Amino acid sequence: MPLNRRKFLGRTAATGAGVALAGAAAVGPAEAQDFGHRDRRKKRYAFTVMGTTDLHGNVFNWDYFTDAEFDDKAHNDVGLAKISTLVEQVRQEKGRRNTLLIDAGDTIQGTQLSYYYAKVDPITRVGGPVHPMAQAMNAIGYDAAALGNHEFNYGIPVLRKFEKQCDFPLLGANALDAKTLRPAFAPYVMKRVCTPHGRDVKVAVLGLTNPGIAIWDKANVQGKMTFPGLEEQAAKWVPRLRSMGADVVIVSAHSGSSGTSSYGDQLPHIENAAALVAEQVPGIDAILVGHAHTEIPEYRVTNKKSGKSVVLSEPLKWGQRLTLFDFELVWGKGCWQVESVSAKVLNSNTVAEDRKITGLLRDEHEKVVAYVNQVIGTSSAAMGAAEAPVKDTPIIDFINHVQAETVKSALAGTAYASLPVLSQASCFSRTAAVPAGKVTIREVAGLYPFENTLEARVLTGAQLRAYLEFSARYYVRTAAGAPVDPAKLTNAEGIPDYNYDAVSGLSYEIDIAKAPGSRIVNLSFEGKPLDDAAQFVLAVNNYRASGGGNFPHVAAAKQVWANSEEIRNTIIGWVKTQGAIDVARFASVDWKLTRDGVPVF
Repeated sequence: MPLNRRKFLGRTAATGAGVALAGAAAVGPAEAQDFGHRDRRKKRYAFTVMGTTDLHGNVFNWDYFTDAEFDDKAHNDVGLAKISTLVEQVRQEKGRRNTLLIDAGDTIQGTQLSYYYAKVDPITRVGGPVHPMAQAMNAIGYDAAALGNHEFNYGIPVLRKFEKQCDFPLLGANALDAKTLRPAFAPYVMKRVCTPHGRDVKVAVLGLTNPGIAIWDKANVQGKMTFPGLEEQAAKWVPRLRSMGADVVIVSAHSGSSGTSSYGDQLPHIENAAALVAEQVPGIDAILVGHAHTEIPEYRVTNKKSGKSVVLSEPLKWGQRLTLFDFELVWGKGCWQVESVSAKVLNSNTVAEDRKITGLLRDEHEKVVAYVNQVIGTSSAAMGAAEAPVKDTPIIDFINHVQAETVKSALAGTAYASLPVLSQASCFSRTAAVPAGKVTIREVAGLYPFENTLEARVLTGAQLRAYLEFSARYYVRTAAGAPVDPAKLTNAEGIPDYNYDAVSGLSYEIDIAKAPGSRIVNLSFEGKPLDDAAQFVLAVNNYRASGGGNFPHVAAAKQVWANSEEIRNTIIGWVKTQGAIDVARFASVDWKLTRDGVPVF
């Protein structure tokens, strides 16, 4: 489909440049301070750039899956209503005209609130609603937001509608039209910040997104957009911004700082490249980091070419933290020069929600609460995910059961109907639970918080063995006889829970005393050792099938079926149709952790 190069980019479409927005009017007396008194002969000015990232549809301090106020072990709070309070406090302290507010992406996916307005009452329908995240961010007064990879989960039409509803530009210098290779979104925004000295500061914000979008949302973007590497595009745009007179260059990057990739060699780009951008591309003063869901108050990287320090900061996800970049500028050689940059984060659990935001979106919130609390069936027993990372639990078996049944039904009457169907699933949330008795949408949806869809791929026994070995890297090597602490047994090498798969339909043990790569033992199918040459159909989510997590063989395997319905909705629909979840029908212990043949649990 043709891409709508609309309001922000359209102003400068002839050059493929970004956005130039005017700053505020002259500052008032309270703001006309000469910041920095080390040398009164020089003109000095200080301003602050605030940043959020990975908001993932959180407006309220509310967990729609538990139907209660959000809480975790660290007693963090979430949501834009909390961020709004922090932002107003900073603006009062610094002077509103001395601040900017930006975001580093992953905005419109992640909660049932964001799902509802993408799928249940979509913003794309004629006369449809304004997305709650657009309403909240407009009310708070964001200046720009980078695109995150999850912005593409609902398809480009939803993203374009969201973009149209925002009063600020969505930036993506490395999100290109696949045909023209021109920017599909505004690459940057240029803000003029007025100073008490009569000399404006030109602040450029360059937006970069994640090249993994090409893999993770292949179905939505293939043939429409392409996503080159962050370093490549930063090297192209930063010199342009400097030549346009930018005094300060800030990058808002939906890319972690670790320099690692979850998709291996499938693309010649690094997933978490923010620190590499700082190191390789001169002319950047600070980078707001996103995507990795980690908290980095301040991280300094020395640029190899200029020798200058670049300050990185990543606020914690979901609106749990707000980053502050404090800039000290000095006038010299006819322009403003950055003298120093520092960064820190503020914790949103220290403030109350802004009633302006909660009042604005109260109706939308209540609609979603009513929606997720609809009863859709019953369960014969309670199921919980607390032990799912270390034990074969019924709740993961349930996901695999529904997926396998769905694929078997889809393949009926085809050339692949005779192949055994296996299924993979991960523990996405250790707090997910289905109660005995009545079951609601929110309880079922809590099993699958991501917008993954279902596919069927053909793999051999040997390929499945390699797949399981790769998955088993997730466990920390623990010698036989050594004490076992379940809390320290998982997430080896930083592997997240969603990159550990349990495969149903096979029986196997994972020997955690052995080195990764040689842990799968007693692997069998229907009571017999697995035949390496035998063929199987694997029911697999599109993230994994597209190469997410870099599991072997699956991305290159033959696809024999796929659909566009989210797995979450497939499970909800299954419960509605069946009316009851009979746990005894699918619960079984098919895999377990062992050491030298002795079960760990």
